[in-house]
Amino acid sequence: MRRRLINSTLAVVLVVIAVFGVSLVIVETRTIAGSAQESVDSEALRIVSIVDSRLIGGEPVNPDILAEQSGAKRYAQILIPGRSPISIGERPEGDVIRGTAEGERGETVIVEESRSAVTAEVGRTLLIIGAVALLAVVAAVLLAVRQANRLASPLTDLAETAERLGSGDPRPRHKRYGVPELDRVADVLDASAERIARMLTAERRLAADASHQLRTPLTALSMRLEEVALADDLDTVKEEATIALTQVERLTDVVERLLTNSRDPRTGSAVAFDLDEVVKQQIEEWRPAYRSAGRAIVHSGKQGMRAVGTPGAVAQVLAALIENSLMHGGGTVALRTRVTGNQSVIEVTDEGPGVPADLGARIFERAVSGRSSTGIGLAVARDLAEADGGRLELLQQQPPVFALFLGREGRSVSERPSDRPVR
Repeated sequence: MRRRLINSTLAVVLVVIAVFGVSLVIVETRTIAGSAQESVDSEALRIVSIVDSRLIGGEPVNPDILAEQSGAKRYAQILIPGRSPISIGERPEGDVIRGTAEGERGETVIVEESRSAVTAEVGRTLLIIGAVALLAVVAAVLLAVRQANRLASPLTDLAETAERLGSGDPRPRHKRYGVPELDRVADVLDASAERIARMLTAERRLAADASHQLRTPLTALSMRLEEVALADDLDTVKEEATIALTQVERLTDVVERLLTNSRDPRTGSAVAFDLDEVVKQQIEEWRPAYRSAGRAIVHSGKQGMRAVGTPGAVAQVLAALIENSLMHGGGTVALRTRVTGNQSVIEVTDEGPGVPADLGARIFERAVSGRSSTGIGLAVARDLAEADGGRLELLQQQPPVFALFLGREGRSVSERPSDRPVR
């Protein structure tokens, strides 16, 4: 592209120089020739006027006097009737420019100048025009190279940006070039890069959330299937199989919920449901795991509460809190249900060391964890709670008290009083 721009610019300049340069040469040549002819004619008239005045006055006419009075620098021949021709200067050889003038007494003055002087003057003019044309060509080449670089370099950068996008590097460059058309292309590429980056981030987030959220239901399902395999009593097998099917349904709900949140995290399907059933279900699912760890999980508080939310999402939030207590807490884990204002509250606490002081304000951020874990569970739990209009908070750090606030039947969390619990 650089070569094409340079060649096209140079071609335009050469055409302009050729058209105007030839015209200028022709005009200057004619001007110089005309000026030389006028100079010769003017000198002939001047000499003939001197001759006339001397003849009228009866004064002598000779070459020395005429040369002195006229200041003639060219060859001149004066023809006076009845007298011998008078010559001034040396007669030029070759092609000459001739000027003739006639006086009142019949005298004739002929002035001649060698045409070589005109040719030399034309040559000097051509040299000047040629030098100017050469400077114009050099300036045109420099400007063409500069303009080519100004246009070609941004195109090269834009091509590299597009190549980076194609190779999976969606970082926008935010580089502009001062050319509106190229800046428009750069804007589009940067916007595309940002969209691709958001899509990749969403995909990675979905993968991380899925791997974390599916782990718990799959572990619980695996434990139930093991109990089914070890059970001899048919009634026990049926009971465990029924529980396993329930967990499969929960697993399906988890997957659907993750996909829904990946498309629009604000999408919720809140309904009024029996909060005791969800809490009981979670305790039954996690009791074998706590029993294996030599710990207990209990439930206390107000009974018969009906909350507003998505039962599957509430179950996932409680599962994340219970699992968090199992992995990082200690002692007995207690689930307590209560009512505060227009909200239904489920608190999850344990007897462990609690949340470190430096993590209290950031505990729900992604990749933030006090131990060697992913730091995803609480972040996902908070998103699930907020998707249905609820909220998840850390009420106390030591011992840890996590609280899930849900709207009560007929009222939503957004209608809660302004005295929000202090973290």
